[in-house]
Amino acid sequence: MHIDKRFLMLAAGMTLAATPAWAQNATPTATADKVEAGENAAVDTTAKPEAEAPKGAFDLSIGFAAVSDYRFRGISLSDKKAAVQPSITLTHKSGFHIGAWGSNITPNDGDDIELDLVAGYGTTVGPITFDVNATRYIYPGVQGIDYWEIIGTASHEFGPVTIGGTFAYTPKQGDAAPKRGLYYAINGAVAIPKTPLTATASFGIEDNGFYSNKRDWSVGLAAAVAGFSVGAAWVDTGHVNGDPLGKGRAVFSISRTFDLNF
Repeated sequence: MHIDKRFLMLAAGMTLAATPAWAQNATPTATADKVEAGENAAVDTTAKPEAEAPKGAFDLSIGFAAVSDYRFRGISLSDKKAAVQPSITLTHKSGFHIGAWGSNITPNDGDDIELDLVAGYGTTVGPITFDVNATRYIYPGVQGIDYWEIIGTASHEFGPVTIGGTFAYTPKQGDAAPKRGLYYAINGAVAIPKTPLTATASFGIEDNGFYSNKRDWSVGLAAAVAGFSVGAAWVDTGHVNGDPLGKGRAVFSISRTFDLNF
């Protein structure tokens, strides 16, 4: 029976394995990283274009999220418990961005948190929006398990439908887990007409030192409510050899993002 080494080694305080970050594969947006929060800005139709303030060179996005279970690619990294996840992203108008994201995780021999540092570039070419970034996964207080991953995303909107894809490559990094690995996924979102709801779905395949052709999938609903983004999704996995941390369950989330342009 294969039990997820990510949970066992963190819980035991061992230093030979690591656990990566965000649970699902969100369709990329301008402020994309861990939690996507829609922005519904009112438009003043009486304002004249020449009276509008010029857009600054930088956008600073600060986000706060709470989830009932921190899932990464279908696997619970919070031992099926709730997690709080702050984030900050600075984006230049050229498309370059840097950011940080954090979450509490299952108790381990360190500080029981995960910190992700991200640097990347995003742009739109024709109808396709692209982003590529390097992400450093850090586990303060636990030695030898921090590692890098290269992540690329692409998405396209077809009216109310958005289709996206994710490809992630983990190069070999000494003793850091999950050794060399690949992850690829497709995801989609559909705005439901005449409602504030958006239906979401994702499917991914992971192949690395932890799993061989593991599958993860999710289906859910999201909505913007009073400035917050709220969601509920069913998250499940396959090909995990009975790993209890991959057992299917409903995951609930609430988040809010604040943007400052300068």
